Amino acid sequence: MRLFAAAYPPRAAREHLVRALSEVRAMTGTSLRWGDPEQWHVTLAFYGDQPEGAVPDLEEHLHAVASPSPPLRVGLRGAGSFGGTTLWMGLGGETTGLADLMRVCSLDPDERARQRAHLTVARLSRTERSRRAAQRRRGSRVFARGGPELADVVRALSVYDGPEWTVGEVRLMSSALGEGRSGGALHREIARCPLGGPAAPGPPGQGHPRPR
Repeated sequence: MRLFAAAYPPRAAREHLVRALSEVRAMTGTSLRWGDPEQWHVTLAFYGDQPEGAVPDLEEHLHAVASPSPPLRVGLRGAGSFGGTTLWMGLGGETTGLADLMRVCSLDPDERARQRAHLTVARLSRTERSRRAAQRRRGSRVFARGGPELADVVRALSVYDGPEWTVGEVRLMSSALGEGRSGGALHREIARCPLGGPAAPGPPGQGHPRPR
């Protein structure tokens, strides 16, 4: 199972972003593949492929780290890209607390060092990737494309400031690649761990789990 921990924005925050993205989506044509707003999330930790037997340990771990963590007020703010291929929205508000939450949710020291809170909204489409690959093979520096460069989209969204909401829980999720809309991943909820809530009981003397 491909597993991760995430925080999900409420419907009001997602709808606000959908409205803000409508004009940008109109100008990008087919160059970007947009994610399903119902599955938009802020990844707190990525656990990769895990055996089904690791799920109880991961759930216990998230309950243990979420219990002492207070709820957080955050909002989507600004935009950026990874490698010129992935468009994401940034986070504002109690970002220090959010960074701390991401650190304790993660099991990978390397992941902790490179984490940046974000919400992915779009990626270059297969059509656009094929165009660019063909242009590179021909040695051209001018890309044929179906819309503006991703940097232009990022600039257009740099002033975005969405409504704040309270992150009150961490969700343990599974991800099935290629099963979502437009060939994206389909995310399914496995467990919810409330921030500031009671920790899930575990066997006596058991420490923090380390799924492999």
